[in-house]
Amino acid sequence: MAITMTDAAAARVSSFMINRGKGIGLRLGVKTTGCSGLAYVLEFVDELAAEDQVFEQKGVKIIVDAKSLIHLDGTELDFVKEGLNEGFQFNNPNAKGECGCGESFSV
Repeated sequence: MAITMTDAAAARVSSFMINRGKGIGLRLGVKTTGCSGLAYVLEFVDELAAEDQVFEQKGVKIIVDAKSLIHLDGTELDFVKEGLNEGFQFNNPNAKGECGCGESFSV
């Protein structure tokens, strides 16, 4: 099981962590919501939980809880700039469909 990230994503997360001034890394998780059933969650992590898996790449730690890892295994986190818009993009091989607005996905 693994979570990977592009150079652009690693640079952006690293920049956020430096600006924040504290923390272990970034949590990638899922929650039940939206039209398609699941939505991605990103949040800073200051303390690890017992069930957390830590994936370190390019000097950045991505933390995933065991429940979310089932839906996220193999996901690549990317950071994309398109015109005036920018944000994280999730390349998840487990996602079978997404809602029209892109806020949620199904497996």
